[in-house]
Amino acid sequence: MAKYDDSFKLKVAQEAAQRTVAVRKLASQYGVDPALVRRWRDNYLRHGSTGIAKKLTLYSAAFKQRVLERIRSEGLSHRQAMALFDIRMSGLIGQWQRQYDSGGLDALTSARERRTRMHKKPTTPKPAEELTREELLEEVLYLRAETAYLKKLDALILEKQAATHGKPPRKPSKG
Repeated sequence: MAKYDDSFKLKVAQEAAQRTVAVRKLASQYGVDPALVRRWRDNYLRHGSTGIAKKLTLYSAAFKQRVLERIRSEGLSHRQAMALFDIRMSGLIGQWQRQYDSGGLDALTSARERRTRMHKKPTTPKPAEELTREELLEEVLYLRAETAYLKKLDALILEKQAATHGKPPRKPSKG
């Protein structure tokens, strides 16, 4: 699919919004797919010149569900819903519909949202006097692993720096 700059899209959308020339004729005149002209026109009419610019947005599962429910309840086309909700990527609503049909609301949840939901709330640590022997041992093992990881990371950084400067790597500190 060809990429068009925002000024070109705005010019075509404004001409299409005037409705003095049929969309098909206007599309033919500019060598653009009529569906694109309609989308640009609809976005321009609903959101003004900002509706033409590129928009990179991550949509929540709740937003996706709201869009799909509105399409179903009002009988909107995908193109109409795209203009109404200011969704600028074609095919996105169809993708959401397929996901929802196959797995319900959970299928609409992005991987980023799932990762965010899975994080545990940080617990406030108990004072050392209140910890059991097992908890203390677990913490010691964790701290040892963390220290070993940080030492290895330090060694790798020093090795990389030495390689870029042409010097032999120095040994990391024991601390």
